[in-house]
Amino acid sequence: MSFLGIDLGTGSLKVAIVDENGHERAVASVAYALDTPHSGWAETDVQTWWHALCDAAARLPEALRRDVRAIGFSGQMHGVVLIDAAGEAVRPAMLWPDTRALGLLDAWPDPQPNPVAPGMAGPLLRWIVLHEPHSASRTRWALQPKDWLRVALGGAIVTDPSDACATALADPAGVWDTALLERLEIPPEWFAPLAPSYAAGGVLSQQAAQALGLRAGIVLATGAADTPCAALGSGLARDGDALLTTGTGGQIVVLAGQAPAPVKGLHRYRAASDHWYRMAAMQNVGIALERARGWLSYEWAEAYGDAFGEAFGDASGTPAAAATGLTFLPYLTGERTPWLNPMARGGWLGLALEHTRGTLMRAAFEGVAFSLRAGLDAIRASGALVTSLKLAGGGSVDARWPQLLADALNVELHAVDCHNAAPRGAAILGGLASGHWHARDLAALAPGATRVAAPQGDAAIAERYARFLDLYGRVETWFAETPHQ
Repeated sequence: MSFLGIDLGTGSLKVAIVDENGHERAVASVAYALDTPHSGWAETDVQTWWHALCDAAARLPEALRRDVRAIGFSGQMHGVVLIDAAGEAVRPAMLWPDTRALGLLDAWPDPQPNPVAPGMAGPLLRWIVLHEPHSASRTRWALQPKDWLRVALGGAIVTDPSDACATALADPAGVWDTALLERLEIPPEWFAPLAPSYAAGGVLSQQAAQALGLRAGIVLATGAADTPCAALGSGLARDGDALLTTGTGGQIVVLAGQAPAPVKGLHRYRAASDHWYRMAAMQNVGIALERARGWLSYEWAEAYGDAFGEAFGDASGTPAAAATGLTFLPYLTGERTPWLNPMARGGWLGLALEHTRGTLMRAAFEGVAFSLRAGLDAIRASGALVTSLKLAGGGSVDARWPQLLADALNVELHAVDCHNAAPRGAAILGGLASGHWHARDLAALAPGATRVAAPQGDAAIAERYARFLDLYGRVETWFAETPHQ
């Protein structure tokens, strides 16, 4: 007996088969490009997703596919897919990086239960009503990406609270705000009824089963957004469990038993279980380090097997005192948590003649770590006591990065033995929906985790973090006026 998890991402679709004990048996992924037909637009034809799913499924062993008993879904948050009464897409899906609705955010005046961004379903649907009435007139349902995929496989028209609460059209619990919808002139009847992420949401159709090499009639879980699925797949099961993920951007997720208090710049959403989670979302992690590495002309390090090997070594060889007078703001693409400033920008300040390339790279690593600390401090300000974090993806290829993070964040870091957390979490939802697992089993399904770093009590790094915060406060007025959010 096994379970299939599907993670519908922005740039790729990943599938994973998990056995009855929660162990990953096979994984496959297919990448695709994002369409930008106009400046600021971010779209994907839903058929691109369908073909990617078929291709990814075909890469899984046939014997394992025949053993699948249920399917769970994970999907990119915030975007929206419009379909007509026959289930056909009215237009390409609009996705979270889309900024076409930036000028419409005043329709969500402060205070809001969560930050509102232009790529969320609410602003995008408001844009559709105002600028594409022909699309609006054909629309029967406005679905989240993972919900579209489940419907395409024969599932029910439903959504779950974890996705609904991130649309800017629902209350923090995920219940649709009909008064807001009517004020925005978005038809309330477009929105699917709510069901728990772990509830059964239909069964696999014969046609879809043939396309994927699976058995028809197996259970389809309602599914959840990718962040709560990744949290579930990484083993977050109890109040206070916390996870740090770093990629292009960074996210810190802390599970909560009840609705957290609102804090500016901090998201509080529903989890894939009956929990909530606090989330700090930082846009400039890998993207800032990659750009700094390129500016400083570091080449791909064959000896390390990654792009940052030489940069790590050079930065680590720089005495800490040499970096004291140099600060790097990593905000190359604006920032969400904690500043909510899409116009924030970055750079080095404090350069002197004695500084070297290694000094600049060390400051870049520290600046990114400090931006993550600012996000974690927002979570701490909301009442969460965070002293340790699970680190997604098994840590880092270089132990010096987790150690710097542990010192900057003042937390222990435990690398999770799970490289495909979101599809694994989706597969677990499939197991819950089919009745194989129950909520009481979630803690036991947590993957192993190894402590990779602990804070060393470095007073100097605390001083540099204070300097980092002070510098941002001093230069914020340099940036263009921040749009109202």
